[in-house]
Amino acid sequence: MGTEVEAKKPKIEENAAENTTNCAHWVQRKKRFCKMTVKTGEKYCGEHQPAVLQTSPEQDEASANNTRIPCPLDSKHTVFKNKLQKHLKICNARDKGDTPAYIIKGINAGEADSDAPDYSKLRINELPDEEFYGIVTRIKELYTKFVENKIASLELSHKLLDAELANTTYGPEARKHLLQAAALLGILDNDQQLKQSTSYIEFGAGKGQLTFYLAQLLETIPDSQVVLVDRMSLRHKKDNKIEDRTLVHRIRADIADFRMSRLELLQRSKRCVAVSKHLCGAATDLTLRCITQPATEDSNQTPNTDYILIALCCHHRCDWQAYVGKSFLQANGLTCRDFAVISKMASWAICGTGMSRERRRALEEQTQTPVEVIDVNKTQRLSLAERERIGDMCKRILDYGRLLYLREHGFEAELKYYVARDVTLENVCLLARKN
Repeated sequence: MGTEVEAKKPKIEENAAENTTNCAHWVQRKKRFCKMTVKTGEKYCGEHQPAVLQTSPEQDEASANNTRIPCPLDSKHTVFKNKLQKHLKICNARDKGDTPAYIIKGINAGEADSDAPDYSKLRINELPDEEFYGIVTRIKELYTKFVENKIASLELSHKLLDAELANTTYGPEARKHLLQAAALLGILDNDQQLKQSTSYIEFGAGKGQLTFYLAQLLETIPDSQVVLVDRMSLRHKKDNKIEDRTLVHRIRADIADFRMSRLELLQRSKRCVAVSKHLCGAATDLTLRCITQPATEDSNQTPNTDYILIALCCHHRCDWQAYVGKSFLQANGLTCRDFAVISKMASWAICGTGMSRERRRALEEQTQTPVEVIDVNKTQRLSLAERERIGDMCKRILDYGRLLYLREHGFEAELKYYVARDVTLENVCLLARKN
């Protein structure tokens, strides 16, 4: 690590020992301590106790009983060992009995490739020079051939959010999200997609900010509705503030398991429009698979999706099994391993230094180039500017594979810059219309 971070770490550790309010676990990836509060007399929060207790063989039976272990139903969270049985009865990951008709496990997940190795632990800085520069060369060639100078700028807005955007009390983060929502609504309006008897499906809806404003536009449009799809149950959902409850319907479903044609709510409409403001990596591919699922006898009454508007992001979280553009990559001589490298390089577009968000913000306030940034650049085979440029190329190449997939399924698809780069570095959207 850089000398500046190394110098600061012991100082923070001393503070952590004096003040036990916060967890003393060092988060290596973020170069800081965990910010969770701890119980009186404890040094670590519940999530970070296991890693500590497992390395303490002298612990007595009582403390072992208070150890937190990964939940058997979902390893992403932990539970006290002595309360496991109680937790299993209320865990959100438990089988809740009758599965809705629109849930079919893994229907949009893509075909599993048993021969594909696991490249999740692949490190770009460990690639041999020949492989590294070979992939960089192929990225530049593909970008020049298929993408360069082919993405136009829209940067529209909608008057519905003019008052909100004029509110000076909003911070930069809140304003960024408002500008994105205004731009997406502006595109829908400009393309004359705000029509009656339409179901708007917001994939990866999160807290429903986009739906909140979209529903306001639909108040005067007959027989229209918004269906929010998200696998998480979140607090402070914006769609709860919509007074006309007939306009919005939220369903909890993983997009990988969502069979859209079996959702009876959609059968009351004549057409469907798919929208999303934030679909991370593989979620975009799962959504495209969901939209293009072939019709079956039980889906004759469900209208087809004839318009798609997705703000793209987080390409470093793309997955080979789910990715819809595999045939494009393979036709151009790229393998599953190359895909893994390209996905990881895509993160360079927004964090070319590889540093945590907290460190980048702190360094932005300094006037001199810190030692750690100099050290990082010395160990890289490309300059920071070149890394960011290659990262952006990787994103667009992955997106181009998605365009081809949609075109194969009867859509006219294109990429657009929908907001300025100073609003967000993730400023490209995928726009598609059914032929």
